[in-house]
Amino acid sequence: MVRKIRAKLVLQLRADGLSGRAIAASQGMSRKSVTAVLEAADAAGLGWDDVKDRTDGEVYALVFPGRGEHQSVFVQPDWELVHKELARVGVTLKLLHGEYADTCVAGGEPAMGYDRFCRTYQRFVLVTGASSRVGHKAGQTVEVDWSGPTMQLHDPGTGKPRTVYLFVGCLPFSRYAFVEPCLDMKQDTWLRAHVAMFSAFGGSVPRIVPDNLKTGVIKHPREGEIILNDAYREMAAHYSAAVLPGRIKAPKDKASVENTVSHVATWVIAGLRQQRFASLPELKAAIAKRVAAYNAEPFQKRPGSRESVFAMEEQPLLTGLPQVPYEISQWVYGRRVARNGHVVFERNHYSVPFEHIGTKVDLRITDRTLEAYRGTERLTSHLLLPAGSSNEYRTNDADLPAGAKYQPWDAARVREWAERVGPSTVVVVNRVFESVPIDEQGLDAALAVLRLSRRYSADRVEAACRLALAGPVRSPRYAHLQPILATGQDQAERLRPPREEPVEHGGYVRGASYYAGGAQ
Repeated sequence: MVRKIRAKLVLQLRADGLSGRAIAASQGMSRKSVTAVLEAADAAGLGWDDVKDRTDGEVYALVFPGRGEHQSVFVQPDWELVHKELARVGVTLKLLHGEYADTCVAGGEPAMGYDRFCRTYQRFVLVTGASSRVGHKAGQTVEVDWSGPTMQLHDPGTGKPRTVYLFVGCLPFSRYAFVEPCLDMKQDTWLRAHVAMFSAFGGSVPRIVPDNLKTGVIKHPREGEIILNDAYREMAAHYSAAVLPGRIKAPKDKASVENTVSHVATWVIAGLRQQRFASLPELKAAIAKRVAAYNAEPFQKRPGSRESVFAMEEQPLLTGLPQVPYEISQWVYGRRVARNGHVVFERNHYSVPFEHIGTKVDLRITDRTLEAYRGTERLTSHLLLPAGSSNEYRTNDADLPAGAKYQPWDAARVREWAERVGPSTVVVVNRVFESVPIDEQGLDAALAVLRLSRRYSADRVEAACRLALAGPVRSPRYAHLQPILATGQDQAERLRPPREEPVEHGGYVRGASYYAGGAQ
């Protein structure tokens, strides 16, 4: 490349009083070049006062307009579009050059070769300050980790501090960051932070790169298959992602999030060091403002900011979120199905299809549901009973075998059972149902009475009901009948012989002495 004559320097030296010969001798220029500059400047009417505030390039263009400009004979592609397309998955300069060449051939225009295409693109990146598309593709990876530095909440009542841990997520392509404050680093908290992160991004990515923490990775051998935590793998699958943990003691595998963690320490922790927070929502709102300012901060070595690059180039390429957010779950393995076709979880009973009685099933419990699995097959699901409930049943009709004896209990079926016991039992059951606003509220009380016939005989229950009805209580319940049966009062009533009353053949008759006055 031919060096341009320093026209501005020549005009400055002439203004200082040097001749053309002196300028050429002092600056090592040819006299011909100096003469060309002076003649061109005089022809254009340019003096030192006209050009002293301009750059060398601008002065040269004024003195020698059009000189040095090279017009390529090749069609120039839209380099902005090339730069944007190169961010997509699988797109390379080779592919883009092939498409460019095909377009030129179709239009009958000359196309530059692949080598010139690559060099021109690199010059475009250098001149515009855009970052090269090397190492990271847009919308393909998110790196996650816990921040080493922590924050604190201060209880206004006790004044005791509580540690707050910061979950950090970063998209390597745009360096867009997400921070979530958490009160612990347990598995449920780790998963909930991921759900919040994907919700904040408005989409998910195919790869999640975490550290080898136990809440996500059970085993990461140097050779062989990585063993992931079941819940973590299930969460990633819900968002169509795969977990690819970085190598042990290899922080460069997730350099973006490591770098972001250090920035979080400055922007968030140090930026909020003068403030005291009493609640997690209050701290979360303050952190969100600081992170938004961090993402909006302009880059130092490239145009735009994390937020602008994310919004314009990366967010449109994210995988769409599922219709329902992932529900955090826990697994309970090897619960045996009892003979009544139910499994027990936290002292409550949930039905399983009757053909699995006696087998072991795995339970998946979320915030709202309980699901039973045999291997990978889901057998049934139930709404979770409220916390604090005990010895309650959730039974799906489809889990029961066919037949009348397996149908759910109702008032009609309870009365049929009472009729098989005896008439006094029917009266007791009817009065139980009469004492409640709706029949369903009396089912447990009526069944408690009838189930006494399983421990005692039906005759004894009938006798106990008859004895209880003779007392002052109008609607006897289990609490009245069970003591009668336990103490044997019903048997004493049955074994006692009936009392024989003397037969009277007439009224009471006074003797003759009373009428005759024999007493006088």
